Amino acid sequence: MNAWQRLWAPWRAPYITRTSRKGTGCIFCRAKRARDDRAVYVVARGRRVFCLLNLYPYNNGHLMISPYRHVGSLNRLTGVEMQELLGMAARMTETLTHLLHPDGFNLGINVGRIAGAGIPGHLHLHVVPRWQADTNFMSVVSNTKVISQSLDALYERLTATLKTSR
Repeated sequence: MNAWQRLWAPWRAPYITRTSRKGTGCIFCRAKRARDDRAVYVVARGRRVFCLLNLYPYNNGHLMISPYRHVGSLNRLTGVEMQELLGMAARMTETLTHLLHPDGFNLGINVGRIAGAGIPGHLHLHVVPRWQADTNFMSVVSNTKVISQSLDALYERLTATLKTSR
């Protein structure tokens, strides 16, 4: 018996290999300059950070929060940026709890490519809603991850809720 257990996630291959990305350069820098937030799925903007949907979500409601500044590590953030980043994470987890009723969240920052950062030069915080049964037979048996809502539908619900909760 092999001591290593493997969980295959082939739906992540386009993200890892970047074969499906449009454009060049940093996705966060492009998103911060976007004139149409809907086109790049930016759901909220603060003074120093903004939040957008992940195009390759691990789960429904997977968000990324990023500073506007192109910095690659926590120690390069100012105290005010760090405070706003965590404040935005609190606001987003509260909003996602209201909308999607997850059982919990994973919050994480991958610093450096070896740590899993797909965009290592621009720090971002992942907010991933989790449900008790979100890893089920579909991903294990059929190499399929079920995301229960389209990005467009989630964008509409999130932005509508965020507008009314200000």
